[in-house]
Amino acid sequence: MNNDYNDTKVFLVGSGPGDTGLITVKGLELVRKADVILYDKLGAQQFLNEAKPGCELIDVGKYSGNHKMNQEAINEAIVQKALENSGKNIVVRLKGGDPFIFGRGGEEAEHLKKCGIKFEIVPGVTSAISAPTYAGIPITMRGYTTSFAVVTGHESEKEKSQTDWKAVAGIGTIVILMGVRNLSFICQQLIDNGKSPNTPIAAIQNATLSIQRTIVGTLATMPQLAEKENLTSPAVMVVGDVVSLRENIKWFENKPLFGKS
Repeated sequence: MNNDYNDTKVFLVGSGPGDTGLITVKGLELVRKADVILYDKLGAQQFLNEAKPGCELIDVGKYSGNHKMNQEAINEAIVQKALENSGKNIVVRLKGGDPFIFGRGGEEAEHLKKCGIKFEIVPGVTSAISAPTYAGIPITMRGYTTSFAVVTGHESEKEKSQTDWKAVAGIGTIVILMGVRNLSFICQQLIDNGKSPNTPIAAIQNATLSIQRTIVGTLATMPQLAEKENLTSPAVMVVGDVVSLRENIKWFENKPLFGKS
């Protein structure tokens, strides 16, 4: 490991989408050398057996719909551990996916900066890219689309949405994260803002894991289909004509041992 690690108090590390092979080399190296790891439930917990003996493991419990700590408490916990181990140990904040893609890593970095604590960001493989890939859906494809958008699905009709649905609806491929709870609202927003009701949409549940499953429908049919199929989080939605390519390109679910443990 590089000597500059000794001067850095906190590492915000993206652990990837779930498949343990998709963590970065640098991220895994830090997990193995860390003296303290503050980890999320989703996408990070499976790497804890890589931690060295004596590493302090702190479950901050962030996963869909259930947080042991709110974000402010997590920010303070990271700072506390950095100060406790100032100049001596490696503190890792291990986050599912990528820290800066709806992972609130930016807020944690800002708080560290405010408290005068040095930090480094280690990107991770985001489910926005890996989930479609593991479902056999290229989010860009010549002849289909040259653009894509990644949108949070947390917002609902009960809130003042920050999402410009008219702009989003004009983009070729739309990837929606954390959208299971508001799926009906999202589909209706896209239809109301110009997407055809017949636009293909895929919902990919537990992406990159052996229990992955993919449900395919249209914007008009997906809300009912998702309810019928008991779609639950974590799931990534992909909207666009590229979804139609899945039948030819899907590879992960065709592996001989897929679904077996």
